[in-house]
Amino acid sequence: MDATNPLGLDEESGSYYRRIDDDTYMPTLHAQGAWQAHEQHMAPVAGLIAHCMETFNGREDMQLSRITFDILGMIPAAPSTVECRTIRPGRTIELDEGVLSVDGKPVVRARGWRLSRQDTTDVAGGFPEALPPPDALEPWRGSTLWGGGYIRSLEFRRDPGSVPGAGRLWLRSTKTLIEDTDVSDMAAFVGLVDTANGVATRAHPDEWMFPNLDLTIHLWRAPLAGWAGFDTTVTFGESGVGLTSSTLHDIRGPLGRAEQILTVREVPPRA
Repeated sequence: MDATNPLGLDEESGSYYRRIDDDTYMPTLHAQGAWQAHEQHMAPVAGLIAHCMETFNGREDMQLSRITFDILGMIPAAPSTVECRTIRPGRTIELDEGVLSVDGKPVVRARGWRLSRQDTTDVAGGFPEALPPPDALEPWRGSTLWGGGYIRSLEFRRDPGSVPGAGRLWLRSTKTLIEDTDVSDMAAFVGLVDTANGVATRAHPDEWMFPNLDLTIHLWRAPLAGWAGFDTTVTFGESGVGLTSSTLHDIRGPLGRAEQILTVREVPPRA
């Protein structure tokens, strides 16, 4: 048995997921998590849920502006079903929900606010400073710090001035989200954002665990697919709680924020 792929996940696919039926998807090895070999990484899971929420309710007059994912437990690398519903319908404001379940058990619950599209060009402003372009930063091998198929599927560019707990980085995927399926730039971008918790680590993951229990993304404009940029800070409190905070960028510039609450604990000694 291959210790890096104990479940025999498909490693030949060029995508994170293969569709089984209308609502169920099989993760490939490229969706494998960084903490355990038999789990899914939250990043492609978030992209999958975002895709399902968009296609379930494809109103062109609305934009997904905030989406919060609550991670209810370890996400097994097994067939995953996504079910969506509208909680609060409206003409200009709407709240939708998407739930990803494995073996009938909900493991990720997402809620997203859709807001109406308006022309606010005349009052737009207040944007953070843009990141240097990806080509201006140095290549970085994320797999030297993190394991798992998802991290191996990415290309990184990192600011050499990054330090533990604060860093700037670009990344892009070498895979598509779902085999033989067109997905929006929004879903493709959202499918990278959870990586923020691993780009400016305050402590080495061999010594400390700091998985996030949620992911909240606020967007003031729609993202472009391709390179996703993170200007990230990581704070560890004194009682086992941390926070990863990121300004999000695409090649056009800054576009939103992401926050991830962390449970921080020492890695137990090996027996």
